[in-house]
Amino acid sequence: MFKHLLLALASSCAVLAGSANAEAPSDASLVLLTENFPPYNMAKNGKNFAKDENIEGIAVDIVRETFKRAGISYNLTLRFPWERIYKLALEKPGYGVFVMARLPDREGLFKWVGPIGPDDWVMLAKADSTIQLPDLEHARHYKVGAYKGDAIAETLEKQGLKPLVVLRDQDNAQKLLDGQIDLWATGDPAGRYLARQVGVTGLKTVLRFNSAQLYLALNKDVPDDVVAKLQAALDQLRGDGFIDEIMARYL
Repeated sequence: MFKHLLLALASSCAVLAGSANAEAPSDASLVLLTENFPPYNMAKNGKNFAKDENIEGIAVDIVRETFKRAGISYNLTLRFPWERIYKLALEKPGYGVFVMARLPDREGLFKWVGPIGPDDWVMLAKADSTIQLPDLEHARHYKVGAYKGDAIAETLEKQGLKPLVVLRDQDNAQKLLDGQIDLWATGDPAGRYLARQVGVTGLKTVLRFNSAQLYLALNKDVPDDVVAKLQAALDQLRGDGFIDEIMARYL
């Protein structure tokens, strides 16, 4: 009787240990998060949640090949909104988020791998708009739409422009046509790509006010040797012409 009890307890412990091991992430595996930010990252079904192979885009293809060449495992999830995945990457060891503009205010908050691609900042207006902007200061006289939590919106707020923010950047395209905003502060090529997705074309650039580079941002607890391997693999991709090929495929 006692022998059977011991065997039952041992079996139960083995099952519990197996379950715990199945749920625990590998120390060598990273959790990568991204958002719908075409053409860099996007869900194949257009929704705001997707995992692994159901995600595509310029940055997704580049990151996948980077991790493959570096020999580092990961899992990838696309979520919404940006502020949520940014916070997770900032606070959780083993997490990363892409693509992110590498700004002075963010420099010490993450470890960086990149650049992955460019993201110019522009002010877009309707095709028939008469607005002319010699500089960003003149945008104060207009209603400017931006994407909540995005680096562009944060920069405009710091400069006192008080942009009208939305949870989905593509919503600004329709707001522009409807006259709810006069200008749309967004990225290029991302803004035009998003506008086409919702049937809006013919927007014109009235100001190009910044040129940023986009990166993979990793939690500061990610080991330096992992970051170095990823950076070396990405540099190799750039040297091989792989990044140029991916850019051409989408753009």
